[in-house]
Amino acid sequence: MPVLSLERRNAPEWVILALASVAQFMVVLDASVVNVALPSIGRDLHYSATGLQWVVNAYVLTFAGFLLLGGRAGDIFGRRKIYIFGLALFALASLVGGFAQNAAWLTTARALQGVGGAVVSPATLTILVTTFSGARLVRAIGIWSALGGAGGAAGVVLGGVLTSELSWRWVLFINVPIAVAALLGAVVFLSEARRPSGKRMDIAGAVTATAGLAALVYAVVGTDTHPWGSARTLGTLGVAAVLLALFVAIELRLAKSPLVNFGIFRSRALAGANVVMLLVGAAFFSMWYFLSLFVQDVLGQDPLRAGLSFFPLGVVIVIGAQASARLVPKLGIRPLLLIGSCLVALSLGILFTPLASAATSGVSQSEAGLASGVLNTSRQIGGSIGLAVLATIASARTRSALAHGHPGVRVALASGFQRAFALAACLGALGFLSAFIVPKLGKPEPQGGEEPAAMPDAAAAAVGSLPGAAAAS
Repeated sequence: MPVLSLERRNAPEWVILALASVAQFMVVLDASVVNVALPSIGRDLHYSATGLQWVVNAYVLTFAGFLLLGGRAGDIFGRRKIYIFGLALFALASLVGGFAQNAAWLTTARALQGVGGAVVSPATLTILVTTFSGARLVRAIGIWSALGGAGGAAGVVLGGVLTSELSWRWVLFINVPIAVAALLGAVVFLSEARRPSGKRMDIAGAVTATAGLAALVYAVVGTDTHPWGSARTLGTLGVAAVLLALFVAIELRLAKSPLVNFGIFRSRALAGANVVMLLVGAAFFSMWYFLSLFVQDVLGQDPLRAGLSFFPLGVVIVIGAQASARLVPKLGIRPLLLIGSCLVALSLGILFTPLASAATSGVSQSEAGLASGVLNTSRQIGGSIGLAVLATIASARTRSALAHGHPGVRVALASGFQRAFALAACLGALGFLSAFIVPKLGKPEPQGGEEPAAMPDAAAAAVGSLPGAAAAS
């Protein structure tokens, strides 16, 4: 068995926990802080109605495409090196994005941020798993996941404050001091830990998967101006199909250490959990995006009030995730899947733990990390594709309303957003029906006669951090 390589620095455990939690807070914060600033970004950098979604999708696609690779990198090169590299890339991309002068500039910076986040996020959980054990590990992951959830809830308020009082650019600049502080702390306090495994980096798989998904989203977005039957749309869809087929071929035939072992999808529980997450991710990513535009462009609220209006939803999602972690041992997995997919306002929070549990229950312990990472990747992919489709449909509805003499731009925008919300609700309904794919699973049994620990493994699945942690532990 390979030996875990450690470089001892005798740093206090609370410092290690703080380093992991602060970085996780920043990555999750960045996913939500930008939403409230979207209308201001669109006006300042002259994004089109459908092009604005790339501020979100550029981050999401690269995060999803490189997430499993980021987890593998920490195992091969060491948690400290990868943590520092990811933080430096994230900080640099945030700084560059804050100075963006046009849409292409900002979109590129957001894509680089996604790569940085995909590297940092798995490293944070790996740091905890290689530092803590037993009950201390449970408490550490509880704090880590709580701060990650707090980042999502705080992001919407902070985004409103920064955009209203300073500029939308500060929703990106705010990452720089956080990342620099964590980076300096890592240099001083963090020890190295890696388990030489002989595995290689499947860079080709990550690049082809990301490029294929980006081409697919680009093709869908392009239908706003080019019909589905046009040469441009069909050509772009063809490129996406070739790239995704190449990704599958690399994983099945060429990669010596593939990112994804497709054999795990023989598990009905895992397959069903990923279908549900794909649909729910599509609904929720779209909801956050359109709500931000609706409350500002239609209701006329300023960014600060818009951010405050999002805050209760963020808090409820955090509460729902923590509550479901405690309810799964008592109620089982499928009841919470059905309840969560029905309750739209609470669904993402309640669904975290049962989806993570369903995904990992049908695979061996050695593949639990991969299953959790794939689950999170499904959420990101569903979100990006769902947003692309619904944004295109909303834009077409708005243009049609204006062309037919609707009284005013706000009414036309509201009509487009209404169509998007209705379709998002349909995706949620499909998620409910898909929950029946997941077989009835037994309630998790407490070990050693103890009460089941409320370790929020859902939060780990939510950020896709388990692949690196599982391999390093």
